[in-house]
Amino acid sequence: MSDTPAVGRRERKKAATRQAIADAALELFLEHGFERVSVREVAERADVSTTTLFAHFPSKEALVFDREAEVEAELVAAVRDRPAGQDVVEALRAHALTSWGRLASDPRRASFTALVDGSPALREYGERMWMRHAGALGEAIAEELGLGPDDITCAALARFVLEVPALATGRQDPRAAVDAVFDLLTHGWQPSGPGSRDAAGGPHGD
Repeated sequence: MSDTPAVGRRERKKAATRQAIADAALELFLEHGFERVSVREVAERADVSTTTLFAHFPSKEALVFDREAEVEAELVAAVRDRPAGQDVVEALRAHALTSWGRLASDPRRASFTALVDGSPALREYGERMWMRHAGALGEAIAEELGLGPDDITCAALARFVLEVPALATGRQDPRAAVDAVFDLLTHGWQPSGPGSRDAAGGPHGD
């Protein structure tokens, strides 16, 4: 007899416990500040032991960035599992519009950003995590294009793509902001406005 249903229940229970811990941590951190809340207090709020907490999260900082393994996996999958005929930039655009558009308009985004910006430990952790994501995405892009894992253009593209959420946050129309960034990646810089110059080098309108 297959044990798949039992495995499924265990996995769902683990996921629910992990989410409860992350939710409790974020609530406490937003209420009191990251440095003022102990891991024991998070465990008590989530009604778990500290041993259980550390079984799900390797560090206190990881409680704040609880979805980052999924985020990285989704980024890589957007490149590797894209539909036939779709180029890498368009695949990443579709991923950004689906996932990051909602993130940019999340009402908790400002509070979360303030929490991270207000803690040196969280800023450092976030920067290391951002670099890991950039490395994984850059290598996935290079692999798909048949280039070396350290290709500079793929690394640059990955880093630029990862700036999209920050660029779109707070915009009146986050989806339009995401599209504008990816249009730049697709078509290159298209200067406009009174300070731009045409191909001949003169100001527009001359």
